[in-house]
Amino acid sequence: MILIDLNVVLDVVQKREPHYSASAAVMGRVTDGRVAACLPAHAFTTLHYLVSRHQTAAIANRVVDWLLRYFEVAGITDSELKRARILDWPDFEDAVVAAAAESHSCTHIVTRNVRDFRDSLMPALTPEEYLFDIR
Repeated sequence: MILIDLNVVLDVVQKREPHYSASAAVMGRVTDGRVAACLPAHAFTTLHYLVSRHQTAAIANRVVDWLLRYFEVAGITDSELKRARILDWPDFEDAVVAAAAESHSCTHIVTRNVRDFRDSLMPALTPEEYLFDIR
């Protein structure tokens, strides 16, 4: 099980270059069943907000429904929030992502912000590094 950070999903949803193809390839491995993955719960709300703001609420709903079909949800409870506070990282949201990955027994965090997770118990890899690593 891997945890995919929101920035990777946004690369795909927003077709952000030059990151789109590697991020889409990682997500493709999830949607075709080759790898199990989760997204932190707050990624769904943030993504819905951004898509509905820049497109429509109907499109945002379809994006969330599609993600729920293929990804597990790494819950954010008081345990993850307390663990994130113990981590005491400069970016609390990154610490919450790392705590969610720990709680969900993930082997890796796939993100474009690897340096933000340098103190994570799970190794953080860029989409390109993850694709290279699993060959």
